[in-house]
Amino acid sequence: MFRHVVMFRFAEDLDAAHIASVAEGLDALPPAIPEIRSYVHGADLGVSDGTFDYALVADFDSEEDFVVYRGHEAHQRFIADCITGKAIDRAAVQYSTEG
Repeated sequence: MFRHVVMFRFAEDLDAAHIASVAEGLDALPPAIPEIRSYVHGADLGVSDGTFDYALVADFDSEEDFVVYRGHEAHQRFIADCITGKAIDRAAVQYSTEG
């Protein structure tokens, strides 16, 4: 399996409504992109200092399925609407979950 993990830190002036729109936007992607095998995400709970604001873990059957997701119109629209110009930091990694 191919796993994609991404974390975002948003601009300080963004409010809880923006975080809610991020969650709604991400929830809409699995029905629109059949290549997504598993998709979990959520806002940071604020337990520790220095964390990112939001994280996503997405699983795919293959690297090719991830590439389809990455370029998919619905995903690109989500990025334009909720991430571009709003996230001040992003970290991502992709790795195989098979030993």
